[in-house]
Amino acid sequence: MDASESTTEEREPGPRPPRRRGRRRWAMDTRPLRRPAYRRLWGSTIVTAVGSQLTAVAVPKQIYDITGSSAWVGAASLAGLVPLIVFALWGGAIADAMDRRRLLLITNSGIAVTSLLFWLQAFVGLESVGALMLLLAVQQAFWGLNAPARNASIARLVPEDELPAANALGSTVMQTGQVAGPLLAGALIPVIGLPELYLIDALALCVTVWAVYRLPSLRPLAGTAVRRAGVKEIAAGFRYISGHTVLLLSFLADIVAMVLGMPRALFPQLASQTYAPYGEGLALGLLFAAIPVGAVLGGLFSGTFSRARRHGWMVIGAVVAWGVAITGFGLSRNLWVAVAFLALAGVADMVSMVFRGAILLSAATDEMRGRLQGVFTVVVAGGPRLADVLHGTAGSAFGPRTAVAGGGLLVVAVMLVLAAAVPALRRYRV
Repeated sequence: MDASESTTEEREPGPRPPRRRGRRRWAMDTRPLRRPAYRRLWGSTIVTAVGSQLTAVAVPKQIYDITGSSAWVGAASLAGLVPLIVFALWGGAIADAMDRRRLLLITNSGIAVTSLLFWLQAFVGLESVGALMLLLAVQQAFWGLNAPARNASIARLVPEDELPAANALGSTVMQTGQVAGPLLAGALIPVIGLPELYLIDALALCVTVWAVYRLPSLRPLAGTAVRRAGVKEIAAGFRYISGHTVLLLSFLADIVAMVLGMPRALFPQLASQTYAPYGEGLALGLLFAAIPVGAVLGGLFSGTFSRARRHGWMVIGAVVAWGVAITGFGLSRNLWVAVAFLALAGVADMVSMVFRGAILLSAATDEMRGRLQGVFTVVVAGGPRLADVLHGTAGSAFGPRTAVAGGGLLVVAVMLVLAAAVPALRRYRV
C-alpha cells in the first residue's frame, strides 16, 4: 500500500483529541472543522449544495415548459453526462499537474459565469432548447474539471485518521442539498419565478470562489509533479488503479451497489401500482426522498463509525447492508415499510461513501489522487444511469418488485464473492 504524502503545515495535525463520551460518541465527528482550510472548503460546499440543486431543477423545468416533452428533458440529461465524463477524467490529470487551489478558482468561476448565462437567457425569454443544452454541457464540463481537484484536496487539509470524518461532513452536506434544494426550488418558482433560481445559484457560487481563494496553495508536492495532462497521464491513472487491488475493489464495490441495486427507475411504476392506495404523488415523493434522507441521518450520526480503522470491512459491510435493505424494499407492499428500507439503504450508502472516499485518499500517493478522483466522479455519475437502464428493462420483463429484490440479492452475493475471493479489501486498514 502506498502511503500518502503530506506536510505539517498542510495537515495542521494538532494534539490528539480526548475520548468522546455520551452523545458525542455517536454524533457527527466534527474534528476536521477545527482545521481552518478544511472549514473554508466545507463551508463553501454548504452554500453550493443547495444552489446547484436550484439549477438542477430549473433546467429540466424550463426545457419541459418550452417543449412539453419529457424526451427533451432526457436528452438534456445525456447532453450533460457526456462532457461530465470526459472532463472529469481530464480534470483528474490536470489536478495532478497544477496547483489544485488555482484549478478550483478557475472552475468555480466558470460554473458561476455559466449560471449567470442561464439567468440571462431565462430573463430575456430566449426559449431555446439548444442554448440550454449547450450551457448545461459547458456547466457539466466545468463541474467535471472541478470535482477531482476538490476531492483530492481534502487529504492535504486534514490528517489521515480524520479522512472518514471529513468525507462524512462533505457527503452529509451534499445529501442535504439534494433534499432541501428541490423542495426550496418548488416553493420559490411560484413566488419569484424561474430565472431567479439561476441567479441565486450564481450568487452562491461567488461565496464559493471567495472561500477557495482563501485556501492555502495546493501545488504538487516536491518531486511528484506531472508535467502535462494528456491521454498518457489519464491512462497512467487507470494503470495505477489496476495495479493496486484495494483501489480497484473500492471502485468495483460502488459499481456493484449502484448498477445492480439502485432502483430509482422503477419508483414511478411502483408508486402508480404497488403503492397507489397511498396516493401516487405522495408515494413517488417519499420514494425519491427516502435514500437521501437516510444518507443525511447516517451523516448526522457518523460518530458511530467514522473512527473505524478497518476501512475495507466497513465498505464490505456497507455494500452488503445496502443490498439487504434494497431487497427488503423490493419485498415490501406497505409504503412506510418500503420507505424505512430505503432510508436504511441511504445510511448504508453514506457509510460506503465515507470509507470508499477515505481509501481513495489514503491508499494513493498525492500525484495520483486527482486522476483517481476523476475516475471516481465518472463512476458515481455513470453507475446510477446504467442502473436506470438495467432496472427499467428488468422491471418490464419480470415486474418491478421482482427486479428490485433480485437486484438487492445480487448486490449481496457479488460483494460477498468479491470479498472472499480477493482478500486485499478485507485486510485494508489505516
